[in-house]
Amino acid sequence: MLEKNNIEAVIFDMDGVLIDSEPLWKIAMQETFDAIGCNLTKKDFGKTVGLRIDEVIEFWHEAIGWENYGPKEVETKIVERMVELISEHGKPLLGVVEMLQFLRDKNIKIGLATSSYSVLIEAVLSILNLKDQFDFVHSAENEEYGKPHPAVYLTVAKKLGVHPQKCLVIEDSLNGIISGKAAQMKVVCIPEKTHQPEPKLSIADFMFTDLEKMLSDIKNV
Repeated sequence: MLEKNNIEAVIFDMDGVLIDSEPLWKIAMQETFDAIGCNLTKKDFGKTVGLRIDEVIEFWHEAIGWENYGPKEVETKIVERMVELISEHGKPLLGVVEMLQFLRDKNIKIGLATSSYSVLIEAVLSILNLKDQFDFVHSAENEEYGKPHPAVYLTVAKKLGVHPQKCLVIEDSLNGIISGKAAQMKVVCIPEKTHQPEPKLSIADFMFTDLEKMLSDIKNV
């Protein structure tokens, strides 16, 4: 896969790719929305997977609205709870450590492009002991638009010094896949396990159940 497509860099999404954080996001959001009197379920939050948290808050504020709490205050509560949950439950998904080591051994550049805020990136990479594994780490909070806009991926490619068409993206959500494809990159999809099967994920160039399966496929080429 890497050799066939002349790949010089692999850019990872974070949530659902490095760490099984989607269930944690749903807990943090449901707890927070319950506290402010909004009747939303974990299933509802599947509608906003892959968006920045400020875009998630904006989506639900426009959809249902609430009183007494500003969007920024709600956002802060969710992020603070996420840091706690990551610290308590965070562990790398299957194949993450092995994949990163394989790419290092092959001298392939490694980037991270996520919709999560820097404080959450710091928490995840620290808890998973992956701080030194990436050549460049970037959050869409520093872009005008988050995923599915390609900006976060294009910025990472530029910082890595690699043409977008020589980058491989690893994503778990439809918005992330669209972002990587819009950046003219090849995209691997490892579907997030807690959501209903999404046929549209088939727009990805490759599909695997986990990074361990992906690594096995690469080694067998």
